[in-house]
Amino acid sequence: MNNNSYLITPFLAWLAAGCIKFLINSIRAKKLAFSLIGYGGLPSNHSAIVSSMTALIVLNEGIYSPAFGVALTLSFIVLLDANSLRRAVGQHAVLINQLVKDNIEVKPLRERMGHSKVEIVAGIVVGIFVAIIIKSFLGGYL
Repeated sequence: MNNNSYLITPFLAWLAAGCIKFLINSIRAKKLAFSLIGYGGLPSNHSAIVSSMTALIVLNEGIYSPAFGVALTLSFIVLLDANSLRRAVGQHAVLINQLVKDNIEVKPLRERMGHSKVEIVAGIVVGIFVAIIIKSFLGGYL
């Protein structure tokens, strides 16, 4: 497998997750939901990106590879951050927005920041799927 696969796989996972998220948001809003692009939502882009790289390393180098250990560790950090820290930031934004709602000079903070466990798992599935596609169908042609 060409080393370019390690560069293109996370990008394709990000793109796939973003497109899926856009479609889901557009269906829910019953219109093209460009305003809903960003943090939060199903699937998690962050989860898709890190899981695609971790999965590609496993597929190419195996679970005993030092690179897999590093990728798995960094994946856990990103996934925990997506579920806890960024969610707490979103909850704080809700409270801050309530405090300053009457002040027209203050721009409201974005409230949807973190991810639920379902959104994270969906991102992981997208990431693994992208890695499998890259490994299986595109092989060394990237």
